[in-house]
Amino acid sequence: MSERLYPYVIFLPKGKKERILEAVFESDVPIAILKYALKQGVSEKVFQKELIATLGYSNKTVIDYLKSLTQLGILNEHMEKSEVTGRTVWVKYYTLTGLGRWFALLLVEEEKMSDKEKIDIVQTAFRFYTRWVKELSSKLGIQKEDLTKIFMEEMK
Repeated sequence: MSERLYPYVIFLPKGKKERILEAVFESDVPIAILKYALKQGVSEKVFQKELIATLGYSNKTVIDYLKSLTQLGILNEHMEKSEVTGRTVWVKYYTLTGLGRWFALLLVEEEKMSDKEKIDIVQTAFRFYTRWVKELSSKLGIQKEDLTKIFMEEMK
């Protein structure tokens, strides 16, 4: 196989794994929402009104998926005051959670990411994975020294 493979890792909350995977991958709508969020920037606001206008799905469909993604911890919902033609209105927007960023990053092409973003992903993934291995190893009675030895061998 000459295809370059990437070790995508997503840390999912225990007990919600199936519901989260179904919510994200059951339809094109959640994928479109995550791709739109990526275009805005992983830390940027995604305004509900702009999302509905851009995606081409019905208001109800988009809002239903936004609610679902928020309930599952993929998006955070926010409200802010905005001045529109002399009136103060409340606008709803969303931001990606940590889990939401991992899903969004599954969809991004590596070439479109800055080196700084790649470094942050590698360091964050390593930290989460190390923490998970440490906890699991402790439960299984694996000595830290054994893991340290493996790490040092692999870092040579």
